[in-house]
Amino acid sequence: MTSPNQYEPQSPPHSHRGAGRSITGMRRMIRVGVLATAALGTVGSIAGMAQAVTVGEGFSADHDGVAAANNTTFALSNAHDQTSFKDSFTIHQYGDVTAAYLRNQATAESVACSPDAPCRAVSLSFQIVTMAGEDIHLSAVNLSDAENVHCAGCQTVAGAYQFVVSTPGAFTLSKTAQTQLEAIHHQLNALSNSTLSADQVQAQADALAAKVAAILKTAAATSPQKPPLQPLSASTAGSPQVTVYKDFQHH
Repeated sequence: MTSPNQYEPQSPPHSHRGAGRSITGMRRMIRVGVLATAALGTVGSIAGMAQAVTVGEGFSADHDGVAAANNTTFALSNAHDQTSFKDSFTIHQYGDVTAAYLRNQATAESVACSPDAPCRAVSLSFQIVTMAGEDIHLSAVNLSDAENVHCAGCQTVAGAYQFVVSTPGAFTLSKTAQTQLEAIHHQLNALSNSTLSADQVQAQADALAAKVAAILKTAAATSPQKPPLQPLSASTAGSPQVTVYKDFQHH
C-alpha cells in the first residue's frame, strides 16, 4: 500500500492486436516520487501534431527524449510589505518523450505582522504539460506550503495545480486553446486585487482549474487522429488522458 502522498505506479498495459500486427506496450505512464498530490479528474483526448513550446514563466528542456519542467512561486508578506500575491501560469508542450521530470510548487509565508495590522500572502501556481510516447517514465512533484511565522491573525494561502496531458501520439494545443488558457491566466491575475478569504481564494482557484481542464479536454478531442497505420488502442493503457493534481494549504 502506498502512502497518502504517493501515487501508485500503474501496471504495464496488455498487448493488443490490430491491422494484422501486434501492438505491445502502448503507453505506460509511471508517476513516481509524487508529493502531496490529489487527483481532481481524468478526461480523454486524441493524438495530434508534435511541437515543443513554452508559454509563461518557468524552465523547459527536451534533450534526447527527456523533458523537464520546473515552476515555482513564492509570496512573502511582512510588516514592511503587508500584502503579497504571486502567481505562475505556464504551458510546456513536448512531442514524443521517453521520460519527463516535472515539478510545480507554490509557497507563501507571512512573517512578524501584528494582529492590528495582519499580513496577507497568496501564492498560486498552474503548470500545464503535454507529452506523448508509448512508454514514458514520469516523475512529478506537485506541492504547496503556507506558513505563518510569528504572525497572529495573518492570512497565508498557497495552491499548486498540475495538469498532465499524455497521448500515444504527439499532441499540440491549438492557438484557440492557448488563447482561452491565457484568458484564464488573466482571471488568475485578477485575484491579486481581491479581498477574498482563504476559502474563497481556494474556491476561485478550483473553479479556474476546472475551466483549464475543460479547455484541455475540448482541445484534445478535436485534434487530428494518428495515421491509419498507427491505430490507437481502445484500451485505457493506450488512451490519451488529461489528469489534474492539486495541493492547497492556507492558514
